[in-house]
Amino acid sequence: MEVWAPDGVPEVTAGDDLAALVLAALGDGADLADGDVVSVTSKVVSKAEGRTRTGDRDGAIDEESVRLVARRGATRIVRHRLGLTMAAAGVDASNVALGSIVLLPLDPDASARALRRGIHERAGVNVGVVVTDTAGRAWREGQTDIAVGAAGLVVAEDFAGRTDPHGNPLAVTLPAVADELAGAAELVLGKLSGRPFAVVRGRADLVLPPGKDGPGATALVRPEGGDLFGWGAREAVVRALAGAVADRMPFGAPADRGELDAALAALPDPTDRTAVAAVCFAYGWQVDGWDEGPSGSRTDGVCRVSPVTT
Repeated sequence: MEVWAPDGVPEVTAGDDLAALVLAALGDGADLADGDVVSVTSKVVSKAEGRTRTGDRDGAIDEESVRLVARRGATRIVRHRLGLTMAAAGVDASNVALGSIVLLPLDPDASARALRRGIHERAGVNVGVVVTDTAGRAWREGQTDIAVGAAGLVVAEDFAGRTDPHGNPLAVTLPAVADELAGAAELVLGKLSGRPFAVVRGRADLVLPPGKDGPGATALVRPEGGDLFGWGAREAVVRALAGAVADRMPFGAPADRGELDAALAALPDPTDRTAVAAVCFAYGWQVDGWDEGPSGSRTDGVCRVSPVTT
C-alpha cells in the first residue's frame, strides 16, 4: 500500500473548486488511478464551502452541538449535529486567519460525493473519497484522524460469520476501514505542512463502482443510546439523579431485570428512595410506587418498578 500527499496546494477560500484543486495537485489527474482513495481534510472542504467565520468560538460550539456529553473545565465533549461525539464540536481555530474559526462541513458525505463525481467527470478515474477530521479517543492519549465523510467506499468490513485460521467464528469483528484510511493519510498530511490532500493506493477492493457511493461515513456513527458511554462519568450521576425524561436516551435501552437487581443490591441503603430512583433511571426502568412497611415509614416497604417503554 502506498500513501502520498502533494505539495504546493494554494490556500483554499470560499467558492474554490475542490475537484480542480485536487486534480491540479495530482498532475491534472495523471497521478490518480482507478481504485485510489483520495483523502481530503474537512478543514479545506469547510473553507471551500464557506464554513469559516469570525466571532465567538463558544457560540459556534453551542450552535453545532446537540447536547453536552462531558465537561472538564474549559474542555467540552459534545454530541455534534452530525452524530459525532468530539471535543468542541469540531470547531477549529488552527490553520486559519487569526480571529477566525472553521466549522465542520454541513454534510461531509455530500461533500465527498460531489468531489468524487467531479474527479470522475474531469479525469475519468474511479476513486473513493474520504473527508477527514482529527478526534480524540476515549481511554487513549493523543488524537488520530477519522472519516467524517466518505463516498464510493466500503466504510466498514463485516467479518461476522467468517472463521479465523484456527476455526474460531468471528462474531462482531467490524474493521472501520474508512477511519483506518483516514489515519494512514494523516501520516503524510501532517498538521503544519500545507498538504490537505492525500492519495492512498493499494486497497482498490474497498472502492465501489462508478455511480455507487455507498452509505458514507454516517454509517460509522452509533445511534444515540447505542454507545456504552453516552454521558461522562460525572454527568451520568447528575443526569440520573435529575431524572429528566429527555436525558433517558443516552443511557441506552432498558437493562434486563437481573442487571437492575444487581445494581440495586450494590446500594449501601436499598431503602434510599432517591438512590433507587436514580439507579432505575440509569438502567431504563421507572419507580411505579412503594408499598409502605408496617411502621408506615417512607424508608420501609417494597419498591415497584417497570421498564420504560417508548
